[in-house]
Amino acid sequence: MMNSLPKSAFLAFMLCGLVLFQSVYGQTNIPKKADNTYSLEDCIRIALETNPQVKQSEIQVQRDNNIHEQSRWQRWPSLSFNAAQGFNSGRNIDPFTNQFVQQNISQNQFQLGSSVILFSGFQLKNTVKRNEINIKASQKDLDAARNDIMLNVALSYLQVISNEELIGVAQRQVDASNLQVDRTKKLVEAGTLAESNLLDLRAQLANDELTLVNAQNNLETAKLNLKQLMNMPGSDEINLIKIPVADPNLKAYDATIQQIYESAMSNLPQMKAAELRTEAAKKNIEIIRGSAMPTLSLNGGINTTFSSVAPKERFISDGSPSKSQVVTSSSDYIIVNDQQYPIVQTVSTPGGTLKHFGYLDQLNFNRNSSVNLSLRIPIFTNFQVRYNLANAKLQQQTTEFQAQQVQLTIRKNVEQAYIDMNNAAKRYSATANQVRALTEAFRVSQVRFDVGAINSVEYNIAKANLDRANGNLVQTKYDYVFRTKILDFYMNRPLSDF
Repeated sequence: MMNSLPKSAFLAFMLCGLVLFQSVYGQTNIPKKADNTYSLEDCIRIALETNPQVKQSEIQVQRDNNIHEQSRWQRWPSLSFNAAQGFNSGRNIDPFTNQFVQQNISQNQFQLGSSVILFSGFQLKNTVKRNEINIKASQKDLDAARNDIMLNVALSYLQVISNEELIGVAQRQVDASNLQVDRTKKLVEAGTLAESNLLDLRAQLANDELTLVNAQNNLETAKLNLKQLMNMPGSDEINLIKIPVADPNLKAYDATIQQIYESAMSNLPQMKAAELRTEAAKKNIEIIRGSAMPTLSLNGGINTTFSSVAPKERFISDGSPSKSQVVTSSSDYIIVNDQQYPIVQTVSTPGGTLKHFGYLDQLNFNRNSSVNLSLRIPIFTNFQVRYNLANAKLQQQTTEFQAQQVQLTIRKNVEQAYIDMNNAAKRYSATANQVRALTEAFRVSQVRFDVGAINSVEYNIAKANLDRANGNLVQTKYDYVFRTKILDFYMNRPLSDF
């Protein structure tokens, strides 16, 4: 909508979107008066809370915040658990004894592992800093997006206010023409004036009524545009609270272009966002440089396994003293003088009992743990680091040029706003002088027309000139005041005092 309007109109009306910038941020509810009357604060707040573009920017801030939080957790050890179930048949290795067996085996494996990076060329540290910068940049982008929405809302809001005031001017023109038609009609009936004078005045009255209708139509169109920005149905009734604007005093602005420019550079969110993007690009270069450095990591784990062919019973020592007994072998013997004598030996039996060896017992028996320190030194990586670093430097240069473009745009806007303010002051001063002169000229024409010294054509010309001048005075008044407030916005000054 802004692109379809003259630049001067945009600059004249964009201020009101900034008048209550801080107060809008502090509001969360959407008040709606009983008579469907809204203030500028209400309109901006509703538009911000319902606009999809602002919602997308808010989501981007949340995403960048999640990325930052996740990168911070990267510095902590990781922990994982793995479990596996297997079934083997034929010739296999028994996972319990590590011997070959010729039978079916069912097995379970469990592993609990942890790993932490001790050093990786400061990549983790720089990644956290880069992501933190990205959050700030996204927040500034969100501020800029909100500004854009508020400028559009303020433009439509001021279009409504302007058209309402122009309706008042047009209505006064119609009322004055009606009075003159009634008076002239009486004079014509009395034979003092010719009937042609009455016809001319009625034609002027018709022109004034057409001007009034056009102003009313423009008001309805402006209201529709505002309701669409607020995502309200076009059929809803809406009334706006008029912003009181005092007549300009045409004093010289108390800051130079350079002072305004320096203030805008330090306050506008788009400039800060561009600077943050450049800073993030520098951190990205440091991250890529870190990928060419050695990586030292610490790993640890606990493992266990279960085998279906493991013995179901095992002797478990209980720590009691060993027992010795004489055992005569039933199968081993020696021959002495052709006589067989069984071998008798003393066997020492440790203290303990034969117990059932269940599933959990086997897992506990097979448990083992490991800790290792791993060092990775990149020697040749197909020049990936080299070209990634070159591209990162190019990206940094791109962000620097983008920041320069934002800087040039701000300077251009400040200089244009300053010139427009001076030009608006000249137009308002000239229009005010014109209204004073035409008011006096019309007063004289009124008197001369009443006494028949001039005809209705000359009278209508004088009235039309004054009517146009009054309408121009309203427009130039708003034009000058709001262009001055634009400079106040660049200077970070309060904008609520009109």
